[in-house]
Amino acid sequence: MKCVVYKGARKDGAYLYVASPNHLEQVPQALHEQLGKLEQVMELDLGRRRTLAAANPEIIADSIKSRGFYLQLPPAEDPPAC
Repeated sequence: MKCVVYKGARKDGAYLYVASPNHLEQVPQALHEQLGKLEQVMELDLGRRRTLAAANPEIIADSIKSRGFYLQLPPAEDPPAC
């Protein structure tokens, strides 16, 4: 499965995966508003990838098939040690 990856201007470290630019309309409006302006950062062929840095390609593909998109959020930051 091929997909397109976007980053949001408002949410640092958040990435939105969709099957193609035409599929952005399937993303809920509230999510569009939270992410802000989207900038395309890459295209991937998930079928050829066994691993990605922050997510399992199979999980991404399943989410795109069922929901129309996959949202990757940055890992939660640990609070500073006192």
